[in-house]
Amino acid sequence: MLVAAAVCPCPPLLVPDVAAGAAPELDAARAACADTLGLLGAARPELLVVVGPVDEAGPTWYPQGTPGSFRGFGVGREVTLGRAAGDGAGSGVLPPSLAVAGWLLERVDWADAPIEGVGVGEPLAAERCIQIGSDIAARAERVALLVMGDASACRTVKAPGYLDERAEPFDAEVARALGAADLGALKRLDAGLARELKVSGRAPWQVLAGAAEGAGLTGTLLYEDAPYGVGYLVAAWS
Repeated sequence: MLVAAAVCPCPPLLVPDVAAGAAPELDAARAACADTLGLLGAARPELLVVVGPVDEAGPTWYPQGTPGSFRGFGVGREVTLGRAAGDGAGSGVLPPSLAVAGWLLERVDWADAPIEGVGVGEPLAAERCIQIGSDIAARAERVALLVMGDASACRTVKAPGYLDERAEPFDAEVARALGAADLGALKRLDAGLARELKVSGRAPWQVLAGAAEGAGLTGTLLYEDAPYGVGYLVAAWS
């Protein structure tokens, strides 16, 4: 059963080495991520599953110890998904969203629960995302999720997707749903609109909605902003 969840954005700019001189601009987001991960660890889960967006539909699984890096962003910073584990674990390479999660987890006093990662992509239908979440929640008595994903990338004319007037209300509804742990609203997110607004978090948020069914969790929104014209949200569910 799901006992806690943390929702964080996944831009590589969260990593100060990648952001370089612009790093202070996301200090508040980093602090909120650290806070929500601290609450996640306090739930004492038996299993942590990190869910993040990937290019393909997925689901693609990444065992504990899988390596990642930020070389594609001009920085030779390396991470792993949790501590390196056993023979064969860590094969493959983390996608950027899970590499950012690995970096975040290095910065908190995390419990010794096993960690796994799963990538889910924009082509994955809501029903499949919800089922994946339900299956994850059934894997242990105390499961926690770290859910990575960004809201729209169309909040300003300088945003990656340029300005789209639909972006701000879409992000506001997602922020409300995450803050209220509104499973129905997350399940009903419009995949087509999310794609047009370049939202990376739609599929991961719907995995969360499936995992939280029947868990009775409440939510708190810790951070909401749109630096660089991209919506970043941080929430804690417990």
